[in-house]
Amino acid sequence: MSRPKIRWSKLYSFSCIPLRRGPRHAQIGQRGYSRVVHCNDPDNPETLQSNYRGNYVSTTKYTATNFIPKSLFEQFRRVANIYFLVVSCVSFSPLAPYTPMSVLAPLIVVIGATMAKEAVEDWRRRKQDIEANNRKAEVYGKDHHFHETIWKNLRVGDLIRVHKDEYFPADIFLVSSSYEDGICYVETMNLDGETNLKMKQSLEVTSSICDEVSLEEFKAVIRCEDPNENLYSFVGNLQHGAKEYPLSLKQILLRDSKLKNTDYIHGVVVSTGHDTKVMQNATDPPSKRSKIERRMDKIIYILFSALITISFVGSFFFGTQTERDLSDGKYRRWYLRPDDTTVFFDPERVPLAALFHFMTGLMLYGYLIPISLYVSIEIVKVLQSIFINQDLDMYHAETDRPARARTSNLNEELGQIDTILSDKTGTLTCNSMEFIKCSIAGVAFGRGETEVERAIAGRNKDSGAESGEILIDLSGHGQDVVDTHLSSRRNVKGFNFEDERIINGQWVNEPNRDIIQKFFQVLAICHTVIPEVNKQTGEIYYEAESPDESAFVIAARELGFVFFERKQTSISLSELDFENGATMDRNYELLHTLEFSSSRKRMSVIVKSEEGRLLLLSKGADSVMLERLSKDGRSFLAETRDHINKYSEAGLRTLVIAYRELGEDEYRMWEDEFLKAKALVSAERDALIEAAAEKIEKDLNLLGATAVEDKLQKGVPECIEKLEEAGIKIWVLTGDKMETAVNIGYACKLLRQGMRLIIITLDSPDENHETDGDKEDVIKDSYEHVRNQIQNGISQILSSKESAATFGLIIDGKSLNFALKKELEDSFLNLAVRCASVICCRSSPKQKALVTRLVKVKTGKTTLSIGDGANDVSMLQEADIGVGISGVEGMQAVMASDFSIAQFRFLQRLLLVHGHWCYRRIAMMICYFFYKNITFGFTLFWFEAYASFSGQPAYNDWYMSFYNVFFTSLPVIALGVFDQDVSARLCLKNPLLYQEGTQNVLFNWPRILGWMCNGFGSSVIIFFCTINAIIGQAFRGDGQVADYGILGVTMYTCVVWTVNCQMALSINYFTWIQHVFIWGSIAFWYLFLVVYGFLKPTLSTTAYMDFVEPCAPSLLYWLSTLLVVVSSLLPYFSYRTFQTRFQPMPHDIIQRHRLSEISENNEDANVNENKDSGELPVRVKKKLKHLKENLRRKR
Repeated sequence: MSRPKIRWSKLYSFSCIPLRRGPRHAQIGQRGYSRVVHCNDPDNPETLQSNYRGNYVSTTKYTATNFIPKSLFEQFRRVANIYFLVVSCVSFSPLAPYTPMSVLAPLIVVIGATMAKEAVEDWRRRKQDIEANNRKAEVYGKDHHFHETIWKNLRVGDLIRVHKDEYFPADIFLVSSSYEDGICYVETMNLDGETNLKMKQSLEVTSSICDEVSLEEFKAVIRCEDPNENLYSFVGNLQHGAKEYPLSLKQILLRDSKLKNTDYIHGVVVSTGHDTKVMQNATDPPSKRSKIERRMDKIIYILFSALITISFVGSFFFGTQTERDLSDGKYRRWYLRPDDTTVFFDPERVPLAALFHFMTGLMLYGYLIPISLYVSIEIVKVLQSIFINQDLDMYHAETDRPARARTSNLNEELGQIDTILSDKTGTLTCNSMEFIKCSIAGVAFGRGETEVERAIAGRNKDSGAESGEILIDLSGHGQDVVDTHLSSRRNVKGFNFEDERIINGQWVNEPNRDIIQKFFQVLAICHTVIPEVNKQTGEIYYEAESPDESAFVIAARELGFVFFERKQTSISLSELDFENGATMDRNYELLHTLEFSSSRKRMSVIVKSEEGRLLLLSKGADSVMLERLSKDGRSFLAETRDHINKYSEAGLRTLVIAYRELGEDEYRMWEDEFLKAKALVSAERDALIEAAAEKIEKDLNLLGATAVEDKLQKGVPECIEKLEEAGIKIWVLTGDKMETAVNIGYACKLLRQGMRLIIITLDSPDENHETDGDKEDVIKDSYEHVRNQIQNGISQILSSKESAATFGLIIDGKSLNFALKKELEDSFLNLAVRCASVICCRSSPKQKALVTRLVKVKTGKTTLSIGDGANDVSMLQEADIGVGISGVEGMQAVMASDFSIAQFRFLQRLLLVHGHWCYRRIAMMICYFFYKNITFGFTLFWFEAYASFSGQPAYNDWYMSFYNVFFTSLPVIALGVFDQDVSARLCLKNPLLYQEGTQNVLFNWPRILGWMCNGFGSSVIIFFCTINAIIGQAFRGDGQVADYGILGVTMYTCVVWTVNCQMALSINYFTWIQHVFIWGSIAFWYLFLVVYGFLKPTLSTTAYMDFVEPCAPSLLYWLSTLLVVVSSLLPYFSYRTFQTRFQPMPHDIIQRHRLSEISENNEDANVNENKDSGELPVRVKKKLKHLKENLRRKR
């Protein structure tokens, strides 16, 4: 294979320097640093003896051997399931009031359904594992050729080859690459969520090992750290020949990262399978439970208490009655034969009999506990998640990304959000930079208008100010000039620049054309971008480490400075020469590249032009660049600084552009010093390199400044406006400057016109004491300033006659450090929650997580965090709900989130529609579950009291077993999946409806207890009305009265009808599915009665022919059912009628308003239809009819 003759290591002065031995390298061979890898020798006895893991990975929760025991353990962690298991076991004893199978069968169905769901989900994970384990890889064999194998067969020590755009199958030591000095580019999106490319470089001693001869002879030993989860460090050394070479992360290619812009690499497998760093990081996300689920546990405990109470009451009265059976040696209830009975009814051993009856009661009244509640909720939540995933209104066609519910446990929590904590870059904005303005030689170019500028212009217009005019058009020309060019310009990603003075080569007519030329030459040369040419179209594409760099190179290209080729020692441009007007290709010899870093805040390249001029080209932040200008290079410093400030206020990101011409002798002297510093292996090496760079990056000549825009995502202002109307507080946590963040806040309507801003900062001149006094005094002084500002802010709000909604809080990162201290956090939160909007500027990832935790813990309200990058992960995991934006920063945030969406605007529909629906459905579903079980369970208690607390159940065993599983389960699932109080359109139109969730209107204790009382009342009505209607009456055609079996069938029929009709009354939105489930459940009860009654008496027991023979022909049975059901539903129906009329809930008002709109529309349609026919409108006809009736009464 041919290798490009590019030796990048001579150019990248900081990132590709040889590694010196660090202090941790001395620990190699000790505990934690004991891994030994024999390169190209996987069968080495020492490697085999180490017994390293294979490359097979499994992310499944279960295996074939542990599925049953582990899954059963998961199921019986729930208290209710343990209870029913104990009851099932005790049912095999004489204490049980029913047969064992009648209670064991429902438990098996419920547990089996949940285990089946777990198995399906785990099988999906297993299929993904199978796909990953069977990917193809090329491994170097004993025959000295590369052979194709699959990932799971790779072993530690294997020499492999990976091609461009392939994933690395394991953690690999980079031996060599298609580039001559072993450089390669890696995309780590699957590891840290970042899409920008990272550069790796092999050791110089191995970079030439590429051909078959050298590969065959290559033998070496790697001694390195043991497997760990740290993605950002690696400690090891390579023993090659008689020498040892230190290794760092620069030589390690991690599993699941991808090879980019490099044809191929050769590497040695260092760690495999679950020993790789990505698998070491594969920990389970923090367990989150919704507030409704936690409250549901409390309700279960209440029902358990009720179960114990009524069992105790029953056993007490049973003991009293049994004790009275034997009085003065005489038997009161002689027909029960108390003289010939078991211990369970022995009047001579009353305490023991009462104890056994208590245990019987615990089993008999167990139907108060809804056995199918958990599995029903799981089914409902999974189906709700499917609807979220398939919502086309949350599908982003441009990126082909739908919304995803990554967990179904928190669906209802979406409807209870009180505070949203949001990242800015990539979340509110696109994180796609566009070159929009620039300042060259003190002249502002670019007439594009940013969203922030439009917001500022609107504010200034409303306030009558004129100071904002320059923000709209720094060039001084009207917007109408721009409009004439917009239609003719082609749309280019990364370039949104409009100014006829310099586009289309017109810059050659400008008075400062030589400076303009140098400015765009710097943009086209000073970078690390790699050009790629599309062979079919001939278009040039750029691979850049950051979107900023890509925007600069694209801007230079669009304005006539086309960067088209990069070689080992040169960069080639196609540019316009203003002196002769011709376009020509020019080569610049690339001598050194001083890369950008967060500490340097600048980047420089040293090149030699075709004329032999040595040039230092630089770009960087104004804070470090302006101080490096020469005295003669500051000609238009004031104008440029003013433009930079204006650009920052407009929400733009700025960089200063400068250059310097070097003398030959100066350059040679500097290069000698620089190369000596690079060659050092001492601890001072980095400092000397930095000092050498400082010496050359000075006395610069200012050319101008760039301004790029990170545009707001589509629909962000409208989304924020709707969320605030819904009563949701929004906090923005960003790393941007305060000026940029504030103006973005206005642009996205987080901050509004007329809102009074409370600003807490330590960056103002009055409060900047960082250089005064010692460190402790500075900290103490800063603390006092922040405390005073917080107190002043609170006093300002309390003393204001205006509402808190007119205040916004802005705080910077330095102040936030003090505000989050234990002594100040309560005051800070007190101030923040009184403000309508909060913006935290210059926030670190740790600060984001701490703020989220503070709001969640101290307020007790539901919080939602939303972000798109790896730096947002801690914030997403800390919040009650984490929402990841699947944007350009990769998938790290998505992988750590509970829900993912492609654009911020979809959050509006996720919360106001799906959140509201899910909260309402789950709340109604749980309340109804407890209602129907209390209704059923207390009929058992009333019957036992009626039967002298004998422990005799009112119903047949299988009636009771099937109650929760077949006769009442499907309607409640349909409620949880399909019910809608209002449509999606009305949810978005009336965001205040969302307050039902934040105020927990539908699942507070009064409402829960109300449903329980409804169930209790229904049980009283059903039992006593049925008893009075049936007992003592001639029931059969031959005059016989109803027996125990008929009473049970009649009462059970009333229960089934009542709870299903109650469901019909509670539903707001009927579909055919709900009709089928509700009326089908009732019909199934009758079908079951017929089929079960036809079984032989040994199987059907008390239900033998009970429906067909006595009940179905009896008019009393049907009339009793009708009377009891209507009587049971009447209290709830009356309550809802009164509430809807006199104390309507928000959805009641919206429904009534919607019905009136429909009625008016129909009447208007009738009016239009009757205009030509001469008929009177319907409304007029009704009015005339009403007048006629009144006239008739008067007569």
